[in-house]
Order: sequence, then C-alpha cells, then structure tokens
Amino acid sequence: MTQSTAQQLIERSNRLGADKKNTNFAGGNTSAKGLETDPVTGEALELLWVKGSGGDLGTLTEKGLSTLRMDRMRALANVYPGLEREDEMVAAFDYCLHGKGGATPSIDTAMHGLVDAAHVDHLHPDSGIAIATSKDGEELTRKIFGEKVLWVPWRRPGFQLGLDISKLKEANPQSIGCILGGHGITAWGETSEECEANSLWIIETAASYISEHGVAEPFGATVAGFKALPEADRRARAAALAPTIRGLASQDNPMVGHFSDDQRVLDFLSREKLTKLAALGTSCPDHFLRTKVKPMVLDLPANALLEEQQERLRELHGKYRADYQSYYESHADQQSPAMRGADPLIVLVPGVGMFSFGANKQTARVAGEFYLNAINVMRGAEAVSAYTPISDAEKFRIEYWALEEAKLQRMPKPKSHAGRIALVTGAASGIGKAIATRLAAEGACVVVADLDLAKAQAAAAELGNTDVAIGVAANVADAQAVQAAMDAAVLAFGGIDLVVNNAGLSLSKKLLDTSEADWDLQHDVMAKGSFLVSKAAAKALIDQQMGGDIIYISSKNSVFAGPNNIAYSATKADQAHQVRLLAVELGEYGIRVNGINPDGVVRGSGIFASGWGANRAATYGVDEEDLGQFYANRTILKREVVPENVADAVYVLTGPELTRTTGLHIPVDSGVAAAFLR
Repeated sequence: MTQSTAQQLIERSNRLGADKKNTNFAGGNTSAKGLETDPVTGEALELLWVKGSGGDLGTLTEKGLSTLRMDRMRALANVYPGLEREDEMVAAFDYCLHGKGGATPSIDTAMHGLVDAAHVDHLHPDSGIAIATSKDGEELTRKIFGEKVLWVPWRRPGFQLGLDISKLKEANPQSIGCILGGHGITAWGETSEECEANSLWIIETAASYISEHGVAEPFGATVAGFKALPEADRRARAAALAPTIRGLASQDNPMVGHFSDDQRVLDFLSREKLTKLAALGTSCPDHFLRTKVKPMVLDLPANALLEEQQERLRELHGKYRADYQSYYESHADQQSPAMRGADPLIVLVPGVGMFSFGANKQTARVAGEFYLNAINVMRGAEAVSAYTPISDAEKFRIEYWALEEAKLQRMPKPKSHAGRIALVTGAASGIGKAIATRLAAEGACVVVADLDLAKAQAAAAELGNTDVAIGVAANVADAQAVQAAMDAAVLAFGGIDLVVNNAGLSLSKKLLDTSEADWDLQHDVMAKGSFLVSKAAAKALIDQQMGGDIIYISSKNSVFAGPNNIAYSATKADQAHQVRLLAVELGEYGIRVNGINPDGVVRGSGIFASGWGANRAATYGVDEEDLGQFYANRTILKREVVPENVADAVYVLTGPELTRTTGLHIPVDSGVAAAFLR
C-alpha cells in the first residue's frame, strides 16, 4: 500500500509540476494519506506522505517526501498553543515522523495533515494568484467558482492556516478547494485522480474567466520610448549594461545574474502602469522570497545613451538601498534577524529586459521565472479588478521569519569559487579543459570558449547543465569574435570575474624554417589574442567594480631559450610581460593579473597532439610516446606535469588564499633550473 500511495502522489506531483501554469519551481506541495502495516505492532497505520521542505514538484522522488503518522498529526491540535506561538508546531512535526530518512517536513505540512481529505494539492498558479491578489478577490471567487471553491483571507502559512482550511472544508462539504488570499490555491479529493482534476479545474476556470472577462490592455497604454528595441540592439545593450547592474546588485554579496527578454516582460516594461505596479511588489510568499519585495526599475527610455543609463542606475540603486533600509527598520523588532542585504534581486530595464540575481545561476534564473509569474499575476488581477498584494508588514513577517532564517542557516558553506564567473579560452581540450573542470568543481560558473563551437559546447555539457557552464565560439585573434564571446558570458551569467588566457598553438621550427605566416599565426593567437581577451574583460570588470582575476597561461619558454622555437617562445615572452604591464595598470580597480609557466604538459595537451609533440620529440631525439617522461627526467622533481597541475595553480591564484598577489608568474614545470625566475 505504501509504494502504491506514494507512487501515485509522486506521479501526480510530477505532472502538476511539469507545467509552469500550475505552479512555479519548488513552489507548492502535495500530499496523500493511506494505510500501511506498522512493522512494530502489525496493525494498520494511517500515514501522510507530503512533499518535504525545499523540494520541487516537477522532479519529486520518494526521497523528497516526508512520511508522518496521522494519529499523531491529528493529536497536535490538542497541544496547539495558539497563533502567537504557532511556529513551535514545526518542531513538533519531527515527533510525528514514521520510519527514518525522507525529507524535512515543510511549514505547509499542517495544511495537508489537518484537512480531512485523502489527497491535497497546494499550488501557486498564476491564474489562481491573480484572483487571490485582486482587490475584489473574495467576490470574484464566489462569482467564478460558486460554492465549489472557498475564499480564505490572507494568513501566513502555518498551523493556524491548516486549521482554518480544515474548518471551512468541514462546513462546506460541497467544496473542492479554496483560494488563499494573496497566496495561491488548495484543492482536495478522495482519490489522487480527483484531487488532480480539481486542481486543474480551479486553475483553468480562473484562467478562462480572466481571458473572457478581462480588459484588453490591463497594463495600460504603451509609453513612447519604452517599447522593446530590435532583438540585436536590445541584446547588445543588455550585454553593455550587465556588468554595471551586476556590480550594483552585488554590493552586499556577490551575485550571479540571469537575463530575460521574454516578450511578456518586454510588454510589461513598455506600459504606463509599470512604475505603479512594480512599486507594489510581489505577493505570493514564494515570489518575494526569491525576488525581494519589489524590483528596481530604470526610468529612462530604451534609446537613452549607455552612459546616461549607467549613471541613472547608480542613482536609483542608492535610492533603492535607502528604501529597503527604511522598510527593514519600519518592521523589524528585537527578535528579527539582521538585514540580509539591501540590493535588488530584480532590475527592470524598459526596452531591454529583466536582470535577475541569486547566489548561483539556478537561483538567479528561478528569481527571473518568479518575477515573470508575478507579471502574469499582475496582468490577470488588473484585467478583472485591481492588483492588491499583501502589505509590506506581512511581507516582512515572511521575509524575516525565524523559520526562514533557520532554513538559510542550514545551507552548506559555499565552495571557494561560488558566485564567480569564469571564461577560459581554448577550453575544449587539454589544459583549458582541465582548468574549466576545476573551476566548475569549485563552484564557479564557467564559459568554455574555443575556436570550435561544437567542441566548446560538448566540453561545457560535461561540466553540467547551462546553470553551470556554457560553450561559446571564440577566435581570440578577432576582436569582434572576442567581444561576442564576452557578451555571451555576461548575458549568460550576469558578468565576469575571472578570465584565463589559455588559447594557444605552436609550430616547432628553426629560425630559417619559420615563415612570416608561422610567426604571425602564433602571435595573433597568443600575444594579440591575450591582449584582445584581456581588453574586453577589463572593460567589463571595470564597469562591474568588483575586482577580478586575469590569468595568463604562458610557458617555461617565456624565460628559457630552447632550440628551434623562435616564434612560440617569443610570443610567450610577450604574454609574460603583458601580465606585468596589466597588473600595474589594472590594480587600481582591484583586478589582479597573474601568470602560470607550465612545461612539458604532454598528456591531454591539444598542442602536443597537433604535431608539436612529434616535432619536440624529433628535436630531442626521443620517441614521441616517451616525450612526457623525457621532460620529467630533466626536471628537479622528476615528475611529469599534467593539465590538472596547471588547473591547480589557477585555483590557488584565483581562490581566497592569494588575494594580495598580482604580477606573479608561478612555474608548473616540476623544477627547471634554467627557467627559475630571477
């Protein structure tokens, strides 16, 4: 019975969560009650399976369920100390758990346990929240649903809300669910199929009513100058603005960003009600916990000068922080947690799009999805009534809830590079790929840049989904291609923190055999290429005002005069001096520039595999398969250097331990005395 009931619940949850019109990511929860044989007494035992804290319905598995005894859940009503102490009931859920393992019970567990129905769904559909946040929400609920759906005035999630819904259902046996004022919907049924059908009926009936009875332009007329720019223009402007906006959003804590120019966002940004509605903020608790109480909105036309927009954003940011500080001070008391930060998580730029932020890419992306949900909610509410979210006082009670604070404190400590955005050139193979892999493992968002787009995308896919890494094409010898790669990076992740100039190639030839084309090719890729990448990165880093790192993968040959190697060694020496020059020039912006001098990296090296290895083996009179050991044998440590050793050096130079180091070259060569730095 357990597997059948739990499996039905999981399958229903996955279907509901797969469609964003039903609920947002990680929003809402579902439950089922059923019988299981108690392994201790051998008697039938009624259990509750409910989605646990922090899970997502669309991807829910059995591990994401909390399992509780219904006899003990019902008995909690006898010890409920009242509304002022209802938070204490969350700890009491632990004493109702059955078996071991499973997820932590969420705050909504009481709703599912106390409502007398075998199956319960609590969801956050845009259409349902539109009715829930309408000024005439109670009247609209009666008008749209009759006696089948009940109205529950706003109440913060918790034990009392579960009691309220339970009593309403008991008094209205004809009901199939309710609209929760300012929040969402809850539906129930005696079978899983009936519960799911009731949930979908409420969602679809609300959506149909809004569509049939709503006004044509709920956001008002289009404002001149605020219409969406053509796609190429708005994405170029978004890329130009992204570093500035990310720097503003990261004043308290480093943030990763996400950009959306969804047509529904662009339409909202072009309308006359934008300023008024944005100022009202979001309403559903899941929304404003992810988006903050309200967004920051640029109040300039889309065709304003870039510099004018940047300056105005800085002014608005100062005002936003002051307003948030006032909001906090107006509602905080002695028991309130400390203010977590006053920067916006949503920044709206008319004609361009929406920038959303979070501690990582997934959180930033989901914040944007939630604000799109909020736009849909506002559109629906304004279509049939007037959007009226819960008060700032109630928002504060949710945002700085002790239970929410406890959840945040339980989160694991971030990795060393969490929140950092890295671009690595030549990263589809060899040293570059090892660097990209190490940075991703340490929590960074990684842009794998390579001449071959397909290989770059394949290498990025090995690191994870697009919340972790993306692949971009980058001919580093072409300024436009470099800028396009940098634009792709800042649009994907909001900005840039760390650039690794790794792209390279080599032709091992004597002076008289080295052609002008050989010379130009190697200097174009490594000397010119590093210059172009560093220049594009520096522009973004300076606009961002968050400091950053530029790393050059140079070579032992930048200081060692080896045979038959004039073009390669000369360009590596060029790269090495770029490190020194840029360290001096960019230091005032907090940008650190350092280099790494590898040697003898044969295994996994793209350069060695492309013919360089055969040439160097011939130069030294050894078989190519023995070249790695040949290099190792001539070192002090007698140990072969592999790509991961270079990646380790990048990790150390860009991590938290060497924050006062710039202009340094680190040898990664197992000790070549002739290449010691003097």
